[in-house]
Amino acid sequence: MARRVTAARLRYCGLEALVDDTILIVSELVTNAIQHGDGAQITLTMTVRDGFVRLAVRHETTGRPVVCHADDDAERGRGLFLVDRLTAAHGGTWGTSDAGTSTWCTLTVPDGRP
Repeated sequence: MARRVTAARLRYCGLEALVDDTILIVSELVTNAIQHGDGAQITLTMTVRDGFVRLAVRHETTGRPVVCHADDDAERGRGLFLVDRLTAAHGGTWGTSDAGTSTWCTLTVPDGRP
């Protein structure tokens, strides 16, 4: 559901070029919240403003997520590495809230769109 809503919102804003990478980022952030979260509620927010797309996934777990360096044959452990690489490729950044309950990222909107 999070991927579909994200893709629809980006298309509505005329940001088709960001759809594939953004839905991969959303998928990784939401999956991390599900797998490592203690609570039943996860919130995804997306804002398109001032030349950036900002995504944030909030969950009820404290503690900061960290980028792992998975072995070549590992079946998991690359999520935040992908988030890091994709946000950097789009001129953005990512991080966590002070308490670690929210993971966010920004992506630069191509061609100076809103």
